[in-house]
Amino acid sequence: MSEPTSTAANQDVDAQSDGGSGLISALVVLAAAACVVLLLWVLGNARQDPYLKATLDLQGSADHGGQLFRINCAGCHGLAGQGLLGPNLIGISQRSSDPRVVHQIVSGETPPMPSFQMEPSSMADLLAYLRTLR
Repeated sequence: MSEPTSTAANQDVDAQSDGGSGLISALVVLAAAACVVLLLWVLGNARQDPYLKATLDLQGSADHGGQLFRINCAGCHGLAGQGLLGPNLIGISQRSSDPRVVHQIVSGETPPMPSFQMEPSSMADLLAYLRTLR
C-alpha cells in the first residue's frame, strides 16, 4: 500500500476548510439578510408618525371636510377641486395615497402651497371630502 502523497493530503485539508468557509459564508449572508429585514421594519415603523397614525385611524366626515375645503382650499383649488392656482384635486384619492396627501397639506413643500396644521380629526374630515371629488 502506498503512502498518500502530500498533494492528496492537501486536498483533504482543503476540502475540510472549504466546508467550514461555506458555512461561514452562509451564516454571513443569513446575518446580512436579517439586518436588512430589521432595518426595513424599523424604517417602516419610524415613518408612521403619531399625527399621521391618529389621522388615518379616524373615520372622517365628508360634510365637515367640505366646509374646511371651502374655507381653506377652494381659493386655490376651486370650489369643485377643479384647480385654479393650485392643481386639480378631482380624483386625487386615485392618484395619491392618504399619507402623501397629508404630508403635502401639512408640509406645503410645493410653493405656493402653504402649510396647514390642523387636528387629526379635521384632517380626517378633509381626506374624507377629498375622496368624494370625482
